[in-house]
Amino acid sequence: MRVFLLLLLLINLPVMADDIPGSRDLPSVPRFAHAQIISFASQADAERVYPLSPLHRVSNQLRIDQSVEVAGQLTALTYELPGGRTAREAFTEARKRLLGNGAQALFWCEGRECGSSSQWANAIFGNPRLYGPDDQQDYLLVRLAEPSSETLIAVYGITRGNRRAYLHVEQLDARDSIADLLPNPATLLRVLKNSSLLRLPGLPVAPDTRWVEVLVRAFKLDSTLPLVISGPGAEQWRTALLQSGLKESRLFLGITRAADLQFEIRQ
Repeated sequence: MRVFLLLLLLINLPVMADDIPGSRDLPSVPRFAHAQIISFASQADAERVYPLSPLHRVSNQLRIDQSVEVAGQLTALTYELPGGRTAREAFTEARKRLLGNGAQALFWCEGRECGSSSQWANAIFGNPRLYGPDDQQDYLLVRLAEPSSETLIAVYGITRGNRRAYLHVEQLDARDSIADLLPNPATLLRVLKNSSLLRLPGLPVAPDTRWVEVLVRAFKLDSTLPLVISGPGAEQWRTALLQSGLKESRLFLGITRAADLQFEIRQ
């Protein structure tokens, strides 16, 4: 009887094929449970364009309002997820791990707001397998924390109409500095609302004009959200934000001794 039950258990276990030869996971994005690498590429001198805004089609031409063009060492891989799991599950796990480890979100979109999945699959990643329903896609671009701040990670998830789910991950180690790269304002607000906390490591005590502008644009997207600012230079940053158009009634000075400048949603 025990042998029969063991055989029955083994029959019902999910069977995954081996990864393609020569492939490997990225250190910053742990593999989703039972996922299989079905495509892998490594290129020493690649050029990539990563969107920092949704994709649009104008007169049948791809339009990206904001993007970053980067050259450097590229590693790209695609996972097929086990049956019964969605790409959004794997994407969420990867996003939480990256942001939890201090990566800075540059652009994050979900579902139809990302634009056409066909354009993401073909024009951006050159991988037709990633095409699926627009409402079943997610995309995240981050810059890793120090000492790897010249590295970008792009994550794209899609669950196709046939229920097959894929997670595509790219790492690009930039040849030139990307220190001046700023995040999409809507993404800053999304990170804040998702966790009630927005940490901004590496910002100077003296307010940076470009960052002040991005933060004001982000917080004006929800004019009702009360915020608490704390960390090094918090008082100076609060003054700069108020002078740039934020209302004093929604931006409070905190008392938290944070290592980095941060914003919290006031409870």
